[in-house]
Amino acid sequence: QLQLVESGGGLVQPGGSLRLSCAGSGLTLDHYAIGWFRQAPGKEREGLSCINSSGDHTTYADSMKGRFTISRDNAKNTVYLQMNSLKPEDTGLYYCARRLMAYCSEHAPAMTEYLFWGRGTQVTVSS
Repeated sequence: QLQLVESGGGLVQPGGSLRLSCAGSGLTLDHYAIGWFRQAPGKEREGLSCINSSGDHTTYADSMKGRFTISRDNAKNTVYLQMNSLKPEDTGLYYCARRLMAYCSEHAPAMTEYLFWGRGTQVTVSS
């Protein structure tokens, strides 16, 4: 089955860090841009960050700049999201998705531009 699998979520205190992983299962990632999205309770899914196929260009939603870092290891078929200085409002279900092309758009990731999705990993920021 072709799918993306997210991992690395959990419960963390405010100010803490987590690193999320997105691995392709039967699905190659290295020719495509990959995006991270988040869905907070009661809110719509929002785009957080995108990385192009070669890993040398990234984009971030304004609210994530300086705290989140996206990266990839194509040899491992995996994309990462390093999240620092976490806040309670970062709580939500985090998804990765494979974009339809190799490059990222200059705006925050839009769901309609992504085809394959994972099932998400839960991040809870609470004391």
